[in-house]
Amino acid sequence: MDENKPEKQSEVEIKARKWLRDRGVTESDIAELVYLLQSQYHTDLDIETCKYNVDRVLAKREVQNAILTGIQLDVLAENNKLEEPLLDILKKDEGLYGVDEVIALSIVNIYGSIGFTNYGYIDKQKPGILRVLNDKTTGKCNTFLDDIVGAIAAAASSRLAHRAANTE
Repeated sequence: MDENKPEKQSEVEIKARKWLRDRGVTESDIAELVYLLQSQYHTDLDIETCKYNVDRVLAKREVQNAILTGIQLDVLAENNKLEEPLLDILKKDEGLYGVDEVIALSIVNIYGSIGFTNYGYIDKQKPGILRVLNDKTTGKCNTFLDDIVGAIAAAASSRLAHRAANTE
């Protein structure tokens, strides 16, 4: 299979990409995070290359499953459709609740251990779209989504780094 030739998208992939957009996250937003993570290592890096790597990560079924699961839980919390104490934990995005990070790490792990450092860095810094998703004044619950978006960016960064290493 030619990796440069896009496959037909499954119903799950179409829905995962749509739900990201519906929650205000574009592939360009994620590509900007990839650029931030990788530009100092690749002098000729451009945003289109970052977008391509984000697209390839989004094409993975396990990523799509994480997106659908995380966004659904965020929406349920936002609409008060979960039982306490879980509802309050998710709405506050409590620091000791680590299930959101566990789902994110399942994405990060796809392209190896380099993704963990990329993820940890942007999870702490909260640049770009991650800052927007973490704004608690919007009324939105993005407890899972912010970690998933950061993980997609970290995985795409790792993918890019591995591909660059293989061409050197």
